Amino acid sequence: MSQKQRIVVICPGRGTYTRETSGYLAKYGGSAKEQISYMDDQRKMAGNTTITELDSMSFRAKIHMSGEHASSLIYACSLADFLSIDQDKYEIVAITGNSMGWYTALALSGALNYENAFSLINTMGSMMKDGIIGGQIIYPIINDNWQVDEVEKKSILSEIEKVGAHVSIFLGGYLIIGGKQSVLEELLKILPAKDKYPFQIPFHAAFHTPLLESISQKAFELLPQSYFQKSSFPLIDGRGHIWSPFSTDIEELYNYTLGNQVTHAYDFSTSITVAMKEFCPDKLVLLGPGNSLGGAIGQIFIQNNWQDIDSKKSFSFRQNNNPYLISMGMNEQRKLVC
Repeated sequence: MSQKQRIVVICPGRGTYTRETSGYLAKYGGSAKEQISYMDDQRKMAGNTTITELDSMSFRAKIHMSGEHASSLIYACSLADFLSIDQDKYEIVAITGNSMGWYTALALSGALNYENAFSLINTMGSMMKDGIIGGQIIYPIINDNWQVDEVEKKSILSEIEKVGAHVSIFLGGYLIIGGKQSVLEELLKILPAKDKYPFQIPFHAAFHTPLLESISQKAFELLPQSYFQKSSFPLIDGRGHIWSPFSTDIEELYNYTLGNQVTHAYDFSTSITVAMKEFCPDKLVLLGPGNSLGGAIGQIFIQNNWQDIDSKKSFSFRQNNNPYLISMGMNEQRKLVC
């Protein structure tokens, strides 16, 4: 029997369930039927639209992208994809994620059971139901070859600090900037225009910034430490820290998840760099829905000159011939892992 290929699994964050991914669960949700049924029952009891209904409805940004619906929907899609991976062919060596994807990673690693993970994701996703705190802007700091322009990066970081905004996520060749709406409006005017950027992400709060201190405090009140347990796979968090199944302190994991992770910048670029360099997987597997993180992950390869991928062109060539990154949201690539 041929040796299993080693993979690191990546869980996407908010904003990945879009018009293009509508009906994702109807198509691919079979492997998580039991878990989706449980989530549907929980949502029904709480008087919310079920995940199955949301997935089969015509896409409406106001509904599908609002936190209380988007978080559970994305978790269900990622969970179904994870359960579809052929573990006779692939050995999962670590799990990581972007932003809300950290909560999914906790579930898939076994650090939370599926029921408690749903409770955490649903609670965190619904926290700002009555009004979101601040917002997020996305802005590129790369040239046409997808290489980071260090001079520009320094200049943009200086502007962010000057107006009192915060880097929310380091996302490959992009900065996600969080802050109060008034501050973001100032940035939207002063940041140099590049194609459609700077662009404010709809229905997003100032995640991973000090503005969410009150959300963090509320989370500690609502979600018990008893939800958390030792994971079955190593986890890489939003600082690039590795939580090993053998040495994880449950209390520290709980405190990080509801504390630092909520109020401090999420460094997705570092978490992917650590995944590649510390675990040396044969492939990275990005769960669905969609493939909106594909470009950012490619840019992280380029920043590290990983396997000689040093430009947008070499990334595209590699992906078309022998993909190092497998995106389950893309049908052709999905076949490679299922």
